[in-house]
Amino acid sequence: MSQSPSAPAFLPLYVQIKTLLERSLEVREWRPGEAIPSEIELASRFGVAQGTVRKAIEALAADNLVVRRQGKGTYVATHTEESASQFRFLRIRPNNGADEYPASRLVDVRRSKAGVEAAKLLELKPGDAVIVLRRVLEYAAVPTVFDEITLPAALFRGLTKAKYDSYRGSMYGFFETQFGVRMLKAQEKVRAVAADTTAAEILRVPLGTPLLAVDRVTYTYGDRPVELRRGLCSTRQHYYANELQ
Repeated sequence: MSQSPSAPAFLPLYVQIKTLLERSLEVREWRPGEAIPSEIELASRFGVAQGTVRKAIEALAADNLVVRRQGKGTYVATHTEESASQFRFLRIRPNNGADEYPASRLVDVRRSKAGVEAAKLLELKPGDAVIVLRRVLEYAAVPTVFDEITLPAALFRGLTKAKYDSYRGSMYGFFETQFGVRMLKAQEKVRAVAADTTAAEILRVPLGTPLLAVDRVTYTYGDRPVELRRGLCSTRQHYYANELQ
C-alpha cells in the first residue's frame, strides 16, 4: 500500500535523537565549550542503544554543532575557539592562499527599522526594530572588507559600540558569549558591484572600482535567520574561497 502524501515521513531513530540533542543545545543545557554527557549516559537517558547515540553525535559533528576530541569526549562547538574552524564563515583569502585572520574595526552601531527586504530575509515585520553595524576587516593594516550587518534588535538588546570594542575575539564569538546567539550556517550570494562614495572612502579605492559583494543570511538553531550581512570586498590582493563537497 502506498503511503499517503500527507502522512509523516519515517525518521531513523538516530535522527530523532539528533533532534532531541539539538533542542538541548538550543536551550543551552550544555553551553558552548562545555562537554556533553557521555554516549553511555545519553543512551540511558533516551532509552536507546549506545550505537544510536554515537551515530546522532557524529551527525551533530558533521553539522559543526559539536566537536569530538579523542580521549576527552564531545564538546559543544564554540566560535571562541582559536582554530582553523574560525575560517568556516570567513571566506576571504590572500592571493597566496594562506589562512590570515584580519583585524576587525567597528565603524558604528545604530538603531533602525527593518525595510521590506530585510524584514523578509530575517522573518520580521517591516518596521520592526533592528540594529545595524558597520565594520571594516583589515589584512596587514589594509582595509579589505566593508561589512554592513543587520540584526534583529530583540535578540541583541544592549549591543553598543563600546561593548563590542571591549570584547576580545571574533564577532560571532561576541554574539555567542554576550547574547547567547550562535551562528550555525549561512547562505550567500556573490556578485560584482562598483564602489560607491562610502565604500571607496573606507576601502581606499577609486570611486567605481569593481568590488565583490557577498550577501549573507546567517541562521541559528531551528533554521531561524538572525543576521543579514553585505560584505563589500576589495580583490586587489584577495579572493573569495569556497569549498564544494
